[in-house]
Amino acid sequence: MTQAIKLLTALPQTQRERLMELAQEVSFAEDSRIFEAGGTADRFWVVRSGAVSLDQQVTPQQRVTVATLGAGDLLGWSWLFPPYKWDFGAEAFSAVRAYEFDAAAVLALSVEDPLLGLSLVRIVAEILAHRLATTRSKLMEHYASHGPV
Repeated sequence: MTQAIKLLTALPQTQRERLMELAQEVSFAEDSRIFEAGGTADRFWVVRSGAVSLDQQVTPQQRVTVATLGAGDLLGWSWLFPPYKWDFGAEAFSAVRAYEFDAAAVLALSVEDPLLGLSLVRIVAEILAHRLATTRSKLMEHYASHGPV
């Protein structure tokens, strides 16, 4: 399985510094909803502390946690791909502190600095590949112990 990638540590220092100029420090109380699946993806976060649960609504009454994110993890990638809608929901599992980035500002910076833009796309792709591999592994474990879903 691929190793977990942390966005800010994966960026070269000069690119990280440019991106961090756009960061706003935010916090979320435990159990607060950060975003809902289908909502407009116009920002993203890098978790500084705490834990965030990514979830999928499977019935009107039930959400299933598909991943838990912690310090250094990227929260939100839908801002990078049309139709710019969240694929999952997110909830603060504990009190969370994070850096928030406005997607439009980051995309404008990426046009201004194409090397930074390319780095962001590559790193986000690596993060997605890791999360896909982790999800696949969890599904295989579930199937092995519980049979077909």
